[in-house]
Amino acid sequence: MNGLLEALLRLGTPLAEHVLLSAAALALGIVVALPLAVWASRSPLVARIALGFAALIQTIPALALLALFFPILLALRAVFGEGLPTLGFLPALLALALYALLPILRNAVTAQANMDPGVIEAADAMGMTFWQKLRLVEAPITAPYIMAGIRTAAVWVIGAATLATTVGQPSLGDPIFAGLQTQNWVLVLAGCIASAALALVADGLLGLVERGFATRRRALSLTGIGLALAGVLAAAISTQGSTRETVVVGAKNFSEQFILARLIGARLEEAGYNVRYRQGLGSAVIHGALTSGAIDVYVDYSGTIWANEMKRDDNPPPEEMVAEIAQWEKRTSGTQVVGRLGFENAYAFAMRGDRAAELGISSLDDLTPIASTLTIGGDVEFFERPEWTSVRDAYGLQGATTRSFTATFMYDALTSGAVDAISAFSSDGRIAADRLTVLYDPKRALPSYDALLLVTPDRAADMRFVNALRPLIGAISVEAMREANYAVDRTENKLSPDEAADRLAESIGR
Repeated sequence: MNGLLEALLRLGTPLAEHVLLSAAALALGIVVALPLAVWASRSPLVARIALGFAALIQTIPALALLALFFPILLALRAVFGEGLPTLGFLPALLALALYALLPILRNAVTAQANMDPGVIEAADAMGMTFWQKLRLVEAPITAPYIMAGIRTAAVWVIGAATLATTVGQPSLGDPIFAGLQTQNWVLVLAGCIASAALALVADGLLGLVERGFATRRRALSLTGIGLALAGVLAAAISTQGSTRETVVVGAKNFSEQFILARLIGARLEEAGYNVRYRQGLGSAVIHGALTSGAIDVYVDYSGTIWANEMKRDDNPPPEEMVAEIAQWEKRTSGTQVVGRLGFENAYAFAMRGDRAAELGISSLDDLTPIASTLTIGGDVEFFERPEWTSVRDAYGLQGATTRSFTATFMYDALTSGAVDAISAFSSDGRIAADRLTVLYDPKRALPSYDALLLVTPDRAADMRFVNALRPLIGAISVEAMREANYAVDRTENKLSPDEAADRLAESIGR
């Protein structure tokens, strides 16, 4: 219970960011929906189109809608210039505002359609103008119904906003996603409780406004509006950070990335920067976030950049690969590869030791004859990556069944027997802890994956920034990284990524 309370007390910043994002998205949804509802009430065709579009948006999963705004904004950035952000607040705001449209629009249109025609006729008989009818007659009558739609939209938006973490916007999704990846269920529960509580509070305050409109008690409506605005203002004030320069450290969605982000952040804080984190970003998103300046620094892997960004399918020696990557990054975007951290986190196919021994399997070649009987597990992006295509084609694994998991549950699926092999990570401590057998890759279908420290073009000339990070270059052995990863991933005596980062810093003397 104390652990849960402590986790809840640490959610101040994610909660404030969640409040601001949800409030802004709801406000934008209202601004768009209400004029559209008025227009729709005068035109059946507009009503059908508007409601159809809003309903269509609701059929798109919130996570997919958030992700779709990244390439859309990236394309718009090419037209309107570098000032347009592609990650963070803007894509989350636009996606969530679209999600808020349907309940507001539907309730407003329904209320207008079911209004007593005699009321409108009486207003016309009195010679009221369009705006007078709208303000003095239609708005007071439809307000309670519209508020009911806004209440529904608010709850939907607050729930969906937890997914904003995936596009780099801090929210209560941060502890939820981090907890899922590290199997820290207290952290997951804390994020869920905070999100649910926020939704209940918002619904209660908007319910006051709705009752005020329904009973013509202006004080009740003003109280609800005032308390809601006070909460948003408090959130805005609490997000105002230190006067020190703020930098953003990016991380992908697994334990090693969380630990390295904290290690990098600690060094930057010592150098006098105020640090924020954007975690849970996919490989396809995070590199673009760095080159566009949405984040300032993160750790990527040479094989990932080689295959995903450079679209290369050859496999040169590690030193040659890293040198070419550094030249390509500088030439194409100005990104600086500060250097290698000292360890490699390669994709490495693994099986349970007892299962591999039973079948006599030691290399990927041994899987070829039994490919049609295999179920292979991978992380959520692996089977869409060129590395899987390379391995599949090199070893004839086209007949294998594939299943995707988050990185943590992928290992659980292997140990439980739900899959026969997984695309493991060579620096993961669970390989030794779970007594897994790593399969040899004789055809070198998989490239090397040296951990590289990358700095955004905007920071490449900031020597205070770069020099604060240089002591990490060549300092982290694969053994030290495995130990740190396992400290976070193990089921007993778990460490948080912050604690593991502190321990890693001590072990490497940094």
